[in-house]
Amino acid sequence: MTASASAVLAIAALVVGSAVGFLLARHRFANGERRPVGPTAAELLERFVRSSNNGVVVLNRFGDMVLHNRRAEALGLVRLNQADARARKAAEQVIKTALPLEIDLSPLAVRGRGPEAVLGEVRPLGDGFTVVEAVDHSEAVRLEATRRDFVANVSHELKTPVGAIALLAEAVLDAADDSDEVRRFSEKILRESTRLGKLVTELIALSRLQGAERLPELTVVEVDAVVEEALGRVRLAAETSEITVTTDEASDLLVEGDRTLLVTALTNLLENAVAYSPPGSPVSISRRLVDGLVEIAVTDRGIGIAEEEQQRVFERFYRADKARSRATGGTGLGLAIVKHVAANHGGEVRLWSSLGVGSTFTLRIPAHVAATDDQQPAPRSLVATGQESTEQGGTP
Repeated sequence: MTASASAVLAIAALVVGSAVGFLLARHRFANGERRPVGPTAAELLERFVRSSNNGVVVLNRFGDMVLHNRRAEALGLVRLNQADARARKAAEQVIKTALPLEIDLSPLAVRGRGPEAVLGEVRPLGDGFTVVEAVDHSEAVRLEATRRDFVANVSHELKTPVGAIALLAEAVLDAADDSDEVRRFSEKILRESTRLGKLVTELIALSRLQGAERLPELTVVEVDAVVEEALGRVRLAAETSEITVTTDEASDLLVEGDRTLLVTALTNLLENAVAYSPPGSPVSISRRLVDGLVEIAVTDRGIGIAEEEQQRVFERFYRADKARSRATGGTGLGLAIVKHVAANHGGEVRLWSSLGVGSTFTLRIPAHVAATDDQQPAPRSLVATGQESTEQGGTP
């Protein structure tokens, strides 16, 4: 065969091959045989495992990790690149029985707000592989503990005045012929019943604030009116303790909220300031606008609060000075109510305190912004209030 004949045959073979390849490709396209676009099912499954809110660990028959996600590390299921020994032991049993097994994977040492109640389930995957899935139940455990503490505290707080009233009533009966004793015991009964009524009222208020009932619709509230009403409620107690409550000038500040709740919160702060201040010492109220928030600060020159107790004073029934609180008829719910009122208004309550110097509680609520077409700037008096005031803190 000559060279020209070989070249012709090679060209013919190339043409035939190209034609066959084109026809095959056309046939596959016509039948929908396209290369898949995007991740494979295996890749999607791996993404799901790594993004799961539960801790997931896949083990082989030797207890070695094949796959795990970050959540498993956060829950303590994986440490130093090894699965928890309890999980590995449970996996061995699951391989033998081929049945799922639930195990407790709670950390042996709890630090801070870390996971403290972790429940795991080990399931067989076949061929000697197992999967361990861990769920964090810490929040539910904390809520249950809080509920138990709350019930115990309420029971104790209610039993105290109820028991006192029963004993005093018996004393009145025994002293029926002595008018002076009857009067003395009757005054004590009145005091204990008043305390009991206040406790029940505050329990109901706290329950509503925590979501048992929907809060009323928020309206525009004048801060100056809230301050005046709260002052009126504590005036008698302040005068009895020879404490002078001073205020700054009217501010014309406005907030969106529920006036009754705001008055209750500020009244609680003032009552605490009066109750924990020595006779003759001053208590002051100040108002200002800072970064779109109205701040109402109550400052006293009282006994102060230790630094380690400053976060706990907002807990229900917690008292920094239990003896003084009971002597003044305190329920231990006042600051908890203040905290929830602030939160339900989109604000917060801050505390500065120093032992032997005094305390400043600052209620911070978002200011009311009037809706206008041309978005006029805030009135000059409000802007000046925010600029000229100094940051709250330091010695009251």
